[in-house]
This record gives sequence, structure tokens and C-alpha cells, in this order.
Amino acid sequence: MTIEKPDNLIEHFEIATDKFKNNKLFGTKNKQTGNYEWLSYGDIRKKVDNFRGGLASINIKKGDAVAIIANNRFEWAVAAFATYGVGGRFVPMYENEILKTWHYITKDADIKFLLVSNKAIYEQVKHFKDEISTLEHIYIIEDDSELSMGYLEKTGEKTPVASIMPNVDDIAALIYTSGTTGDPKGVLLTHGNFVSNARAGNRRYPMLNETSRSLSILPWAHSYGQTAELYNWLFLGGSIGFMESVDTLADDLLKVQPSFLIAVPRVFNKIYDGIWAKMNETGGLSKTLFEMSVNAAKKYREQNGKVDWLTKLKLNFGNKVVFSKIKAKFGGKLLASITASAKMNLEISHFFTDIGLPVYDCYGLSETSPAITMNSPDENRPGSVGSVLEFIKVRIDRSMISDDSDDGEIQVMGPNLMVGYHNKPEATKAVFTEDGWLKTGDRGTIDKDGFVFITGRIKEQFKLENGKYVFPAAIEEDIRLLPYIENAMIYGDGKPYNVCIVIPNCEVLNKTAEALALKTKVDKLANSPVVQEFMSLEIKKSLEGNYGHYEIPKKFIFTDENFSIENGMLTQTLKLKRRFVVEKYKDQIEKLYKN
Repeated sequence: MTIEKPDNLIEHFEIATDKFKNNKLFGTKNKQTGNYEWLSYGDIRKKVDNFRGGLASINIKKGDAVAIIANNRFEWAVAAFATYGVGGRFVPMYENEILKTWHYITKDADIKFLLVSNKAIYEQVKHFKDEISTLEHIYIIEDDSELSMGYLEKTGEKTPVASIMPNVDDIAALIYTSGTTGDPKGVLLTHGNFVSNARAGNRRYPMLNETSRSLSILPWAHSYGQTAELYNWLFLGGSIGFMESVDTLADDLLKVQPSFLIAVPRVFNKIYDGIWAKMNETGGLSKTLFEMSVNAAKKYREQNGKVDWLTKLKLNFGNKVVFSKIKAKFGGKLLASITASAKMNLEISHFFTDIGLPVYDCYGLSETSPAITMNSPDENRPGSVGSVLEFIKVRIDRSMISDDSDDGEIQVMGPNLMVGYHNKPEATKAVFTEDGWLKTGDRGTIDKDGFVFITGRIKEQFKLENGKYVFPAAIEEDIRLLPYIENAMIYGDGKPYNVCIVIPNCEVLNKTAEALALKTKVDKLANSPVVQEFMSLEIKKSLEGNYGHYEIPKKFIFTDENFSIENGMLTQTLKLKRRFVVEKYKDQIEKLYKN
């Protein structure tokens, strides 16, 4: 299949920066004033041209690897497109990462030029040059010395070079996977991979245009945020404001006023939990009117708008008085969102649709650039992860499944498939079939209309002692919806029954203690046998009817240490590192099966 033009990221970028020269592109919060300051497409084009010249001046050339350790910021995009313009490979790394991983990636990817966000990171990595033979330069974004990004831009302005137009099959980037089971793997993605995937997603959303604005939440170091936001937005001529931090998200939403969000389910789960917690805390008439409005919206959806006049009246009230306040918290201009990385809870998805803020599920992998399937306003089936994008094929391989299920492994073919894993030929061979299809490792089905439904993760599934298969992720997501629960992980591989590691929601417990006039400290409250018994019963009760009795955990471990990136329990994309969690709690887990 011939990929239409533009078929590479440089041509894509230069067309966009010519066409939308005066449009706002990137907005950054000024930490002194709290206001957002914007750079135009033309501003960024000039910076890219200058930095490309700067890279060339220190002999960064075609095929060289340029890396960055930084959160999303306009300099990230400048560095990326300047790298593509000299024919280089771009290797993004997370700013919130351990030194060992930075070192591994820098060495594995044969990095020649490393750009870091600040002096603190520079001090941590400056010794890399003595240990990694390919590494010649380390520069700093937030600096004014001769090792600063700004200095290199000034050099490039004096010694400009024209951009190299990459071929469709040239490697654009190495996106390192999170390494849930071992060392990170560098996914080799081409210019054609990125452009074809961004274009395919863009065509599903004709509602987006030059006036569209996103608040950048997801790291561009992962292909989801990079393709769906950065590259896709260049087709639109729209703008992207950078979230300052998770702690300032509420304020950033108000100031950026996004019309579209690219996020993960956990963002909406948290917002949903917060809305209901606030209503339950407020109580009284406010809660009554809220529930009335939500129920009216639900009825309207379920009956396709064919409802009685009273329901319409309640819904009209809800839209004007109740839901408008929720929308205002998002900045007041939000039309819709897409979410991926995990399947959206159907109840929560319906809730946001009902109040006028639809969230559309998508599905993909780093190895597929990343999108495979996508829901959208014109093609949407709640509960699914959407239909297959243009020029991509999906099939279900049932040969790997040893039980009586109708599902199988999702396998993919298309212009979005990676070249392979850098320096890992055996790992590359293992994820491709003999006829060239990528094995996703995910279980799923396809309905008669072409919508894909995820049923589990083959690597995460385990078999109980009685031979029954368990897919823990869905159970865990439902447990996390309980107001008293912050996080949870199911375990039972080869065991007679499932157990669950539970992290209580201390904020909710604290409010409960205050409401009951209890003086017990939260940490002691969470360890109280009475409270733990209550939470155990609530978890079991919430799962009954939706899961088989063998899937519902029988015993529990309660801990106040949440799973996080910092303690190594979560990947950068917030996926559980199950092996690490099991290792940490192995003694407590074994005790549960002995007692």
C-alpha cells in the first residue's frame, strides 16, 4: 500500500507551519503570573530551523540518535522535529524515571546527543559520557551557558542548514516500552508509521479544526500522546496547552479551556469518583437534584430520546443547572475526549456521555504507533474499543486459547506496525507470526459490525488450582470504583482461590471518621479489623453478579502504600508491574493461603 503525502514527519511539520503560521500552537503557564503564554506555528518553525542548524554544527547527522529527558514542553517538539530534519532518530525518556533506566536507554539506543530539562538532571547524568562510548554531547534546556539549548539555537541561526526529507521507511523514533517484565524494549517506529496513524485518527474526528485546543496531560515519551496529540494536531492547525502538573490540573483546565482531551481512563475515573464523593458529602437537595438529572439523562439515552415530557423537563433542568457546572470545571468548552491504555468502565463512560462530555475508547500498542481501533462520534459502540482504522487489519487467533472461550488473541497487520525492537531480534521474532501479523498479547472478539472488544491480557491471565482462568484487570478496575478503595491487585496463580491486595482511600476514610466523630488516626483506621472487614464485604458485594464465584477474592491484604511509579509498582503509563507487587507482598500472600 502506498501511503499518501505527506508520508514523513518533516514534510508534515513544514506543511503545517506554513499553512497555520500565525495560529497559536503551544501554551506554557508562566509560574510567576499563572497565565498561559503562547507560541505560534511560525515561532516553533523558526526554533526548529535554528536548533536543526545547531545540531548540524556539532556533527549530528543522518542516522544519529538524539535523546531527551523532559516532560512535555515546546522544547520537546523543537528537539524532535530538529532531529528528524537532520535525518536523526529521536529517543524520548520520562523525566520521572530512575537513573538506571536512563542509563540503559542511552546505552542501548546508541545515543550521541542527550538533551535534559534542567541542571538537576544534568548533574545526575553527566557521568554517562565517561561510560557510554557513543554519547558525545549533553545539553540543558533550562540553562544559559554554552551547554544550553538556547546557545545551540543561536549557533544554528548563524549556520543554517536545510532539512533532510526522510523516506517513509526511515526510522523516526525509538519509543521504549515500560518494561513490566524485564528491561525496556526500544520500539523502532518509522515516519510512515507515525504519519499514517495520526492521519487515520484525524479522519475519525472531523469535528476538530483550527479552533480546537488540547490540554496536554499524557507524556509524549509514549506513542499514544505523541501520535494522538502532537502529530495529529498538526493536521488541524489547533493549539496545545501544557498541564503544569497533576496537582494543578483543575486550574490548568480552567485557563486552557480545552475543546478536546487525550487521556487515560484513570483521569475520568478520578473525576467521576470526585463528583459522587462531593454529592454524597453535600447531600440534601443538591444530591437529590443531581441524582434526578443523572437518572433523566440515563433514561433519555437508553430510550433513544423517546421519553415522556417529565423526563425531558428533568433533563433540561440538569443540563442548565447541574451538568453545566461540571462542564465549567473542564473549562467550559470541552466537546469530547478519547481514552486508551486501559478499557473505560462502561458505567463511567455512560455517565460522561449522558452529561454531554462523551469519552471515546480507543485501543493500540507502542508497537502499532499506537492506534489500532477507535470509537468516534460517527462510529461508536460503548463497551468496545472501536472499529479498525483505515488500512489496518485485525484478526482473532483462537489457537492460543486453551479453554472454551469464543475469544482469542488480537493480531494486527497494517502500515502502523513497528520495524521491530532495537537490538532484540529474538524478541522481535517472537511477537510476529510467520505470515507477518503482530501478536498483541491481548484477548478479544470482533462483532458482526467490526467493533473490537477486549476480554483480557494473555500475559496477565492466570489459572487457578481448579483450572479456571482469571483475567484480573477488569476485576481490579471495578474494585477501584468503590469510594473506600484507592487501588487493588488480584492474585491467585495456581492457587485454590483469589486474594486481593487493597490500598484504602485515606481521604474518604478520613471524612468518614470525621462524620462519625471518630478520633482514630486514618492510618490506624485503615488497619482496624472492623474497617477492613467492612471493606472486604463491600468488595465482594460489588463483584457479585458480574463475576463468577471463583473470580471474587476470598481474602485480603490491606496496605497504606499505594502502587506508584516511584516505588516501582507502576509503569510510566500506570500499568501494574504485577511481578514486582507479588514479590513485595509474597510473605503476606503465602500466609493468606496457609491460614
